[in-house]
Amino acid sequence: MPQTLSTREANLFRTVIRHYEDKQYKRGLKAAEQILKKNPRHGDTMSMKALIMNSQGKTEEAFALAKEALTVDMKSHICWHVYGILYRQHKNFDEAIKAYKFALKLEPESQQIQRDLAVLQVQIRDYQGYVQSRFAMLKAKPHLRQNWTALAIAYQLEGSLEQAENILTTYEKSMTNVPLKTDQEHSEALLYKNTIIAERGDIKRALEHLESDCKNCLDRLAVMEMRARYLGQLNRKEEAAKAWRALLDRNPEHPEYYKGLIEALDIDEKDEAALKAIYDEYAAKYPRSDAAKRLPLNFLSGDSFKAAAKSYLTNMLDRGVPSVFANLKHLYSDVAKKEAILALAEEYLKEHKGSEQANGDSSKGVGAALYFLAQHYNYHLSRDLAKAMEYVEQAIELDPKNVDFHMTKARIFKHQGDTSKASETMDRARSLDTKDRYINSKAAKYQLRNNENEKALETMGLFTRAETVGGPLADLTDMQCMWFLTEDGEAWQRRGNTGLALKRFTTIHNIFDIWQEDQFDFHSFSLRKGQIRAYVDMIRWEDSIREHPFYFRAALDAVKLYLDMFEKQQASANGTNGTGEAINGEDAAEKKKAAKKARKEAQKAEREAAEKAAKQDPNKATAKKDEEPKKKDDDPNGLKLAATTDPLGDAMKFLNNILQFSPKNIEGQIAGFDVYIRRKKYLLALRCLNAAQALNPEHPRVKEQFAELQKAVESLDDAQSAKVKEVLKAKFSS
Repeated sequence: MPQTLSTREANLFRTVIRHYEDKQYKRGLKAAEQILKKNPRHGDTMSMKALIMNSQGKTEEAFALAKEALTVDMKSHICWHVYGILYRQHKNFDEAIKAYKFALKLEPESQQIQRDLAVLQVQIRDYQGYVQSRFAMLKAKPHLRQNWTALAIAYQLEGSLEQAENILTTYEKSMTNVPLKTDQEHSEALLYKNTIIAERGDIKRALEHLESDCKNCLDRLAVMEMRARYLGQLNRKEEAAKAWRALLDRNPEHPEYYKGLIEALDIDEKDEAALKAIYDEYAAKYPRSDAAKRLPLNFLSGDSFKAAAKSYLTNMLDRGVPSVFANLKHLYSDVAKKEAILALAEEYLKEHKGSEQANGDSSKGVGAALYFLAQHYNYHLSRDLAKAMEYVEQAIELDPKNVDFHMTKARIFKHQGDTSKASETMDRARSLDTKDRYINSKAAKYQLRNNENEKALETMGLFTRAETVGGPLADLTDMQCMWFLTEDGEAWQRRGNTGLALKRFTTIHNIFDIWQEDQFDFHSFSLRKGQIRAYVDMIRWEDSIREHPFYFRAALDAVKLYLDMFEKQQASANGTNGTGEAINGEDAAEKKKAAKKARKEAQKAEREAAEKAAKQDPNKATAKKDEEPKKKDDDPNGLKLAATTDPLGDAMKFLNNILQFSPKNIEGQIAGFDVYIRRKKYLLALRCLNAAQALNPEHPRVKEQFAELQKAVESLDDAQSAKVKEVLKAKFSS
C-alpha cells in the first residue's frame, strides 16, 4: 500500500515540484529527502527525487529510483508520468509514450500528461495519435481557442484537410464576441484557414474567403500576395495585374512580383520589347530600383542586351558597387553575353583610364572596373588567372588599403593552388579592417584550407566571447558555427588527426539533432502565440532538415574517414599499411606520438578551463549553483571516436541520413556502396549502385563499383543465400 502524506508533508511535496520547475534542484532534493525520512516508501516523492537527480546528471541512479517508485506504487499517475519524462529526456520516445498512456489510464483528466503525450506524438510524427490526443484535450477544455487550432493542425498534418477546415469553422460559429481588429491570434487563424482551403485546391472559395473574412487581417503583405496568386490561378488576368502592380509599388525589388505581373499580362516570354517595357516602366517610376534594371539582362539578346548591359554596368561602376560582378555572373552561362560584358568592362576601363576618381574615391570608376575584370578572369567560366592577377595588382596599386581588392587576390592564389599565399593574403585583407566579422571569418576559412587550425581558431577568437569556458572553440560550438566546424574537421583530416576530424563531424551531426529536439519548445509556444502558419512551415522544414548541404558535406566526410579507418584496420590485420608495404616500427611510433600530442592538448584545454573557472566571480557562481549542469565532454579530442573497433558500424549513423534525405546525390550513393560492399550487404550495395547508375551512368566510380560487385558475387561461397546470388547475377546478365 502506498503511504499517505500528512498535510504538512503534502505541502512540502508541492514545494518539491515547484523547486523542480524553477530548476532549484538542491532545494528540491533536500525537501524530497525530508519527506522520505518519515515516509521512505512514498512513490510520488521517490519519482520527483528521481527526476531531480536526472536533471543533476545522475541518470542511472534516477532510472533505478524511478523503477523502485513504480514497484512501490504501480497505480500512481505521477510515478508513470515521471517515468515517461525520464525516457523522453533520453530520447526513448516509444517507451515514453507507453508510460504517458499508462499514466493517462490512471488519471484521464490530467491536462499536463495529455499535453506531454500530444507534444511527443507530433515530435515523432505520429499524426493519428496526435489527432486523438488533441481531440481529448479539446473535449476537456472546449473554451480555449488554441485547442481548436491545435486539432485543426493535427488534421492538416495527418492529411485530413476537410476535417481541419471544419474544426476552424465550428469554432468561428461558436464565437459570441466579435474579435478586435488588432487580435493577432484571430488574424493568424483566419489566414491559416485560408491556406487550408487553398491547399484543398478550391482556389475560388479561398479567394472569396480572403476578400471577405481576411480583409482586416494584420499581415497585409501575406493577404496581398495570396490574392494576387489566387487571381492568377483563376485566370482573372486584369485583376491579377492590378494586384501584382500594388505589390511592386510596395517592393519594386522583388523578382517574383515582376514574374507574376508578366504572367497576368499574358506577355510572351520571347517578346523582348514588351517584357522590357514593363521593367522600363518601373525603372522610370523607381530610379533607385536595381531589379528593374538588372532583370531584363536575363532575357535580352544581341544589341538590346549590349545597350542595357552597358547602361547597367556603367552606372554600377561609376557608383563603385562591389557586388556588380556577383549580380552578373549568372549570365556567363551564355557565351555571347559573357563576351559582351567583358568587352563593355574593358571599354569602360579604357575610357576612364587616367581620369580622376569620383570624389577622390579609388573604389569607383577605374578601381571598380579593375576589380570587376579581376573577378571576371578569376571566375570558373572565364578563368585566366594570370590576367586576373594583373588586374587585381593594378587595383591594389590604385588603393592599397581596399579590403575587397586584397580578398580577390587571395581568391586568385586559392585557384592557383597556393593555399599558403592565399591564407597570407586574406589575413592581410583582414588586418585592413579588424572590426569586420565577415573578413575575419574569411581569413579563418583560408587558414583552415591551409591546415592552420590553431591560427584559424585564434583568428575566430577575436570575435568570440572571451569569458566562455573552453575558449573560442567552445563558443563556436555553442553558436553552432557549422562552416567553421566543417572546415576545421576537413583540415584535421588532411593533417591525419582522425580523432579531431571525427569529433568535428560528429559535432555537426549532434547540432542537427539539437535542431530536431528544439521543436519541443515550439509545439506549445507557437499555439500560445498564435503563430500557426509559421509553425506548420517549421514542421515541414524539420522533416527534411538533413538535406541541408552542411549536413551532407560533414556526413560524407565522416563516412569516407570511417572507410579509410576500416581499410587501415584490414591492412594492419594483414600485416601491411594499405599500400601493400609491410608495417614497420616507424608507423607505430608516429601513432604513439600523435596520441601523446592529443593528450597534451586535452590536458592544456582542461587547465585553461580550470583557470578561467577559478577567476570567475564567486558570487556569480553561487547564483547559478542550482541550474542544470552543463554536460562535460569526456572526449574533447575524439580519441574514443578514433579508437572504434567497428568503423563501418559507426559510419552507418551518417550514411543512413545521407541515403534517406539526399538520395539524388551521386556521391552519397557511391559512399553507400563502399560501406555496404565491405559489410557484405550485397543487395543494399546493389541498390546504391542502381541509384548511382540512374543518376549518372558515365561516372567512373559507377563502372568501378559495378566490376567490384561482380567480383564479389563470383567469390560468394555456398553458405551465402541462393536468392542473393540469383538477384545479383540477374543484374549482371542484364
